[in-house]
Amino acid sequence: MKMPTTDDLISMWHASGLKQKLIFTFLMICAFRLGAQLPLYGIKNEVFANIAAGNNIIGFLDLFSGGALGKVSIFALGIGPFITASIIVQLVSVVIPSLEKLQKEEGEAGRRKLSQYTRVFTVVLSIFQSVVFMLFLRHLPEAILPNVNQGMFFLSSVAVLTAGSVLVMWISELITEKGIGNGGSLIIFVGILSGIPIYASKTSEMVAHNGALQLGLAVLLAIYFAAMIAIVVMQEAVRKVIIVNPKRQVGNKVYGGMNSYIPFKLNPGGVMPIIFSIAILLFPSTILSIVGQANFKSETVKMIVVQLNQILSPSGPAYYVLYFLLIVGLTFFYASIMPNMNPKDIADNLKKHGSSIPGIKPGKPTSEALDKILSKTTFIGAVGLGIIALIPNAATYVTNIRTLQGIGATSLIIMVGVALDLINQVRTHLLARNYESFLKE
Repeated sequence: MKMPTTDDLISMWHASGLKQKLIFTFLMICAFRLGAQLPLYGIKNEVFANIAAGNNIIGFLDLFSGGALGKVSIFALGIGPFITASIIVQLVSVVIPSLEKLQKEEGEAGRRKLSQYTRVFTVVLSIFQSVVFMLFLRHLPEAILPNVNQGMFFLSSVAVLTAGSVLVMWISELITEKGIGNGGSLIIFVGILSGIPIYASKTSEMVAHNGALQLGLAVLLAIYFAAMIAIVVMQEAVRKVIIVNPKRQVGNKVYGGMNSYIPFKLNPGGVMPIIFSIAILLFPSTILSIVGQANFKSETVKMIVVQLNQILSPSGPAYYVLYFLLIVGLTFFYASIMPNMNPKDIADNLKKHGSSIPGIKPGKPTSEALDKILSKTTFIGAVGLGIIALIPNAATYVTNIRTLQGIGATSLIIMVGVALDLINQVRTHLLARNYESFLKE
């Protein structure tokens, strides 16, 4: 088959609908970035921005909201409530039989209903987080303008923040449905990307006149580069299980008999275990950080809140231990709920079509063998992903360059993972159009 010319590529670009999808995705991201710049009425942004700069938890949340939280914009809650609601609904679906039936047996209609439950729960979480956030702001000295009506300001701000969170959820779903890539991941990706110039500027100022720090920065960047390579390997690596297909004779011709394989991804969840782990850890951390601002009369309660806050703080060792364990656990969870990675279903389908794994009997033995392979593959992928997430963070402390901590391993994994997913989807669109042209010829 001849190689496609420039005219062929331009034709594919227009005919496959890829251009429209990319333009739509770009416009939706622009809408999100615009909303992230619109401040909430009645707030002195600089007061909260100063606190965000010195608070690890708020700074981390601000990174994933694309700076919207630090600016106290109408999108201050970002995609967080939607991601948290998605986690809870997916976890509950495993426990409650009726929800599990919706997810596994009722096809597209069941998934739509689960999506509706997720949206409703997102609204509930948005209201809760808005109320907590506004209570936190009310305790900050001079954060709220003196000439506003406190009661009306509180209610209107909660309503605006909730509406902003729901709008971000809607934008992410539109991108997933009509654009390119996963909407939620792309919004986080853009948020991280928008913070890179600030981190780079702070780092250049810090190392400008210090030779030791310049060497440390070179080492840190080399570790980041190695982490990016490891992430790409993790995202693309698969364990191929050889499948022998039966031969069929139709007249004088023999069909089939060719060997194929089942690809088990080393990292089946992609970037989602990372995103979900952060959401799970930051939710209680945020609440504890805000509760810690309150004036408790009991010294015991104060001490408990401070201790829990320190344990779950992104700067503490306990946080990274929990982070690693959550990544491993959520990677296994994703592998268990993915339809194309269910050993029993795969074994049944192979038996139905007369295919088999060499040296293993069809049916239950095949299911058990696939389960062992999948468990080993997922374990390697989960531990590898957890290690990749921790090493650059450790390097940040060793080199003593904390200004790049915001774009550490977590952000790298998300950015590289989302970029790979985006490239793969673009490639799929172009290949589909290429095959259509070939078949017409």
